[in-house]
Amino acid sequence: MKKIFLLSIIFLFAVVISCSKRIPSEKGGIDIISNVYFNASRGLDNMRSFHVSKLNYKHDSIIEMVPELEFPEMTKVTYFIKDSVFYVLENDHAAALLAEVQKKQKPILVYRKNAGAIFTKDQILNYRNRRNLSDTILFKKHYKRFEINSPWNYTRYYIYPTDTILPYSFYKEVDNDYHGRIERIDSYDKQKDIFVSMQLIPRKNWDLEAEEIFKFNRYIESRKKK
Repeated sequence: MKKIFLLSIIFLFAVVISCSKRIPSEKGGIDIISNVYFNASRGLDNMRSFHVSKLNYKHDSIIEMVPELEFPEMTKVTYFIKDSVFYVLENDHAAALLAEVQKKQKPILVYRKNAGAIFTKDQILNYRNRRNLSDTILFKKHYKRFEINSPWNYTRYYIYPTDTILPYSFYKEVDNDYHGRIERIDSYDKQKDIFVSMQLIPRKNWDLEAEEIFKFNRYIESRKKK
């Protein structure tokens, strides 16, 4: 009887774990957009929009294209990111053999990358002093929210509840605590009177350049197996 009871407890525990397991997204893209409003207290007319990064992923492999700030239709630099390191892809990156790039280049930790999507281990400043807000609907999506207020800054975070894990996240600790991902951060610098809205926009499709890289490497890998 004790064995049956013990097995029942183990089974129940396994079910709870499996139900709470989050699922990594296999492929897709992420755009990071930043809107900056100057002299925000006087209105929102003085604004600039920046396409910070175009991330394209396949499992744990990421092709990141960093657009030129002044000419976002042009790519400033292209990175290949694998796990926690990155490599710089040269001019003819459409025909880049990613396996060869990893052999020839010395890997650099993503936390040292200073362009495009920024990876950080730092926690949100004053995270413990956050205040939860009521849920809201934004662009037809449901979001959880919290705010952090200080004498210098006011910041509001929007979390989209989901079991799907993307290979890039603003802050992992928030994703875990709220069982979702941050898709928007609104921050107001009270001293400089600057309002910044940072958005993480997931998408299903790759950018054309990234698609060419992934397809070329898949083709080379399939040839090697024959």
